[in-house]
Amino acid sequence: MTTNKNKIIEELSKMSLTEINDLIIMIEKKFSICLNKNIDNIDNTEVNDNKDNEKKLFNIKLINIGNNKISVIKNIRSILNLGLKESKEIVESCPVLLKSDLNKSEAESFKKILEDSGASVILE
Repeated sequence: MTTNKNKIIEELSKMSLTEINDLIIMIEKKFSICLNKNIDNIDNTEVNDNKDNEKKLFNIKLINIGNNKISVIKNIRSILNLGLKESKEIVESCPVLLKSDLNKSEAESFKKILEDSGASVILE
């Protein structure tokens, strides 16, 4: 078992941050967990009350690419699993809807990645 864990860690060390982020999202979906929340100080009744009021699905929209077009294209390519040409066309047709019906953690994760590359993004 330790050998398998070491192999996994070795493979993870070869991945980019975007790939690791995608992996985290896949793990969250597969095991129905949320790795980004700190639940130590959350009152369960408060969480249940807020669940009914929170929006369940989000759309992510690219508003402005900022000054680092190449970085934004690379991140769009990674997030949407597209080729370079398709990603460039999407970025150049800004403002544009990138993805729809995302859960909150996915949407916020994608938003952070794109904002870190200089893009302006909104969640709807």
